[in-house]
Amino acid sequence: MDCTAQRIPYRETRCFTKIVLDYIDQAEQLKPFFAHPPTLLGIKKAIETRQQYATDRELLARELKKLYANLPEDHIVSKNIESLLSKVTFTICTAHQPNIFTGPLFFIYKILHVIKLSEYLNTSFPKQHFVPVYYMGSEDADLDELGHIYLNGEKLTWQTTQTGAVGRMKIDTEFLKLIPVIEGQISVLPFGREVLKLVKECYKENVEIQTATFRFVNALLGKYGLIVFIPDNAALKKKMVPVFKDDILNQVPSIIVEKTSEKLSRLYKIQANPREINLFYLKDNIRERIINENSTFKIHPASGGIKYFFSRDELLEELQKFPDHFSPNVILRGLYQETILPNIMFVGGGGELAYWLQLKDLFNHYKVPFPVLLLRNSFLVVEKKWQEKIAKLQLTLEEMFLPEQELMNRIILRESKNATKLNGTFTETEQLYEQIKKQAAAIDLTLGQHVEALRTSTIRRLHELEKKMLRAEKRKFAAEQNQIQLIKNKLFPFKSLQERYDNMLYYYSKWGEDFISKLYQHSLNLDQEFTVLRETT
Repeated sequence: MDCTAQRIPYRETRCFTKIVLDYIDQAEQLKPFFAHPPTLLGIKKAIETRQQYATDRELLARELKKLYANLPEDHIVSKNIESLLSKVTFTICTAHQPNIFTGPLFFIYKILHVIKLSEYLNTSFPKQHFVPVYYMGSEDADLDELGHIYLNGEKLTWQTTQTGAVGRMKIDTEFLKLIPVIEGQISVLPFGREVLKLVKECYKENVEIQTATFRFVNALLGKYGLIVFIPDNAALKKKMVPVFKDDILNQVPSIIVEKTSEKLSRLYKIQANPREINLFYLKDNIRERIINENSTFKIHPASGGIKYFFSRDELLEELQKFPDHFSPNVILRGLYQETILPNIMFVGGGGELAYWLQLKDLFNHYKVPFPVLLLRNSFLVVEKKWQEKIAKLQLTLEEMFLPEQELMNRIILRESKNATKLNGTFTETEQLYEQIKKQAAAIDLTLGQHVEALRTSTIRRLHELEKKMLRAEKRKFAAEQNQIQLIKNKLFPFKSLQERYDNMLYYYSKWGEDFISKLYQHSLNLDQEFTVLRETT
């Protein structure tokens, strides 16, 4: 894959929220909501803070070795796991659910970002060692979000009847039906059969989704030293028992986060809302909220099935014996992550950064170090054929971020032989009415007010006429409009970013492993800009 990279400021893409843009700019009003800026100095301070916190490194390394026991040994990954025993080793972490076949493109982008950052920090801080970690959110139960991919514009959905945590679901016959459909789309591409072989090796019947995802991501990115981490683990969750108990009995996390959120809501829209109890009950095929009703703790599966009822003492006993039956929601997930990993930086998308900014006071309360937050890398991959279509319309790639109607207006104003603007008419009309107003007001002041009303009405009608003239002229450019729609639908599906919908299988099938290596090559470190990758040959 031969390509060139172009950077665009995030603001110019018009695709990111105000809170994200303000965080990138390190706006003054956001500073109370994070601990360290995403700079080398901020990272240095995060390291110093982290060194004062007692992470159970032996437990972490032991559980990771168990996780990797059934995979062929990879020297780089094994070395990174072993290095976690050292107090000078720290993790750079990103998190995502186990979307089937990795889901949207940004799944790969964010993982490559932590890999690139780890390499960069190993050079910047030679006395420390940094390892990249993909923290798998395998306990997420939102199959509607995780159980589909978009491939060549077609939505492929896993039609399973399984419920509960998606990571614990098993690959069934309905899942396997998707693979021939994928094969029909990508097998004709240069590296289609290569990636299909990998898919078939990882996604086998009766294998859990979290295990298949673990194997697939390791096969794609293990050579970079990436540690894939599945936190659905009883031994590790035992470290969180005091916090989980505090949440169940006293609702402390909810109280703290609500106060922080109230402050943040004065400035921005809140991303996550705490609940009275921020834990799910996770067992067999259910992951459902724990609800306290008059000191009886109830779990009601939304899809029917077994209902669980616990007294206060019974639930606490369950927590002590089976901590893996308790799953943190978005409010407590980050705290769990930072408790068990020697982490100094979290790389996430805009939505993730927004909810992390609600959590600093929670971390302070439990005396857990708050990581440096960094917006993940974003890419737009533009194949040569789409560049040619854009060039034929005499537009630039930067302009393609504009709304469709604005692009059409630019083409019409440039190409039309008929004038569609009434600028001169507006000026002349304003001047005419100003003369009439003076003349009328000299006779009677109320007549001047009447003329002003007439002027306002006339200018409004002229604006309406101008819009009608532009719409009429647009109809003469139907071919150009169709081309713009075609390009926009490909590069910005569903009026969003390509990376939020397209799956990596198509791009890997076209360019092979070189697709991953080029993304890695052009991944940024601490710079915060949007990257456009243009195919050159």
